[in-house]
Amino acid sequence: MNQPARSKARSAARLAAVQALYQQHMEGTAMARLLDEFHQHRLGRTIDDDDFDDAEYVHAEVPFFDDVVRGVDARRDEIDALVADKLAAGWSIARLDKTMLQVLRAGTYELIARVDVPAAVTINEYVEVAKAFFDDGQAKFVNGILDAVAKGARQ
Repeated sequence: MNQPARSKARSAARLAAVQALYQQHMEGTAMARLLDEFHQHRLGRTIDDDDFDDAEYVHAEVPFFDDVVRGVDARRDEIDALVADKLAAGWSIARLDKTMLQVLRAGTYELIARVDVPAAVTINEYVEVAKAFFDDGQAKFVNGILDAVAKGARQ
């Protein structure tokens, strides 16, 4: 995968945002502390997953990371309602794997708030993030949910 530097930096920011949102969800880490920890210790570090970079190091686009993490935090109820609306009957946000939930939250935030990023790019990027944690079946689930959100959010 030969991505331009900005694209790689955004891919890294998306992956880090999902990790930060997961940490916040599981530990209740305060936003300022969470962002500081990621700025100081995690962003711009080695990423092991080949899906994100052929080179050894990727430096995440910090303002983009911050926007996604803060945006999901600020709009969580709205985002969760959009995701819940797209789940199959009998499914709820509470039933989703905690990492999967953060992937969907971050992707949904980007679809509703970052209109500067084409919907197809957002969806593809979060499918790749999902592949860092899950198998292809789960990645297809992310594709389906985010595609449905995009159709409603970006008519």
